[in-house]
Amino acid sequence: MRTTLTDLRKMHAARQPIVVLTSYDASFARVSQAAGVDVLLVGDSLGMVIQGHDSPNPVTLADMAYHVAAVRRGADRAFLLADMPFGTSQVTPEETFRNAVPLIQAGAQMIKLEGGSEMAATVSFLVSRGIPVCAHIGMTPQSHHQFGGFRVQGRAPEAAQRLTEAAQALVQAGAAMLLMECMPEPLARAIAGQVDVPTIGIGASSACSGQVLVLQDVIGLGPVPLPRLAKRYDHVAGGIGQMISAYVQDVRSGIFPDLQHCY
Repeated sequence: MRTTLTDLRKMHAARQPIVVLTSYDASFARVSQAAGVDVLLVGDSLGMVIQGHDSPNPVTLADMAYHVAAVRRGADRAFLLADMPFGTSQVTPEETFRNAVPLIQAGAQMIKLEGGSEMAATVSFLVSRGIPVCAHIGMTPQSHHQFGGFRVQGRAPEAAQRLTEAAQALVQAGAAMLLMECMPEPLARAIAGQVDVPTIGIGASSACSGQVLVLQDVIGLGPVPLPRLAKRYDHVAGGIGQMISAYVQDVRSGIFPDLQHCY
């Protein structure tokens, strides 16, 4: 039976860590699910790790729908989360809804969109029309040009306040999950304690309801050196399934992330 949003909410309420891993094809989806991953994120990171671009921005809606469908065919139990690619949610709520439909039709159970308080109206519009939303704040990769690169967000007091207000506004608008990326650990911890939905961290805090990593980083195919937020498991014997299983166990036991992998 496929994991549902209700299941994720129950895990959050029971303080049972939620393990998220990116996935882009049927084969790795099958292996990741077997290793115990709860949520497969079909991320626009595929632009970098699959297509070879230097950012996620060239990824198209057609690309995303293709990979969502492939992952769906490979995994029959894991919850399926899909990114809205660049340019498909930075539009009107009505246009965002139309852009989200192909991802839901391809098999996604929830879409993830980047942005702060300015996205609250879009979140409300989508949720009211039956599309669950994961809001993504902090270092939002699609905005890397505006940030001057892939940089930690929320260090200055005013920036931290904006992110806190954004998290509250997005959840109030109906976001059922909140992903926080590359944020100072105390800020991510504080926000995780203030919102009543599951929070997923990457370079954020162990206080989040769950953690996400990019598959290629976990299995040793990521860049060298890895960004601080990532962790390699290619030292684990037994193949890729065992590497992913080690990551799952580290999240469930609270070993990952430690402060070495937070900001």
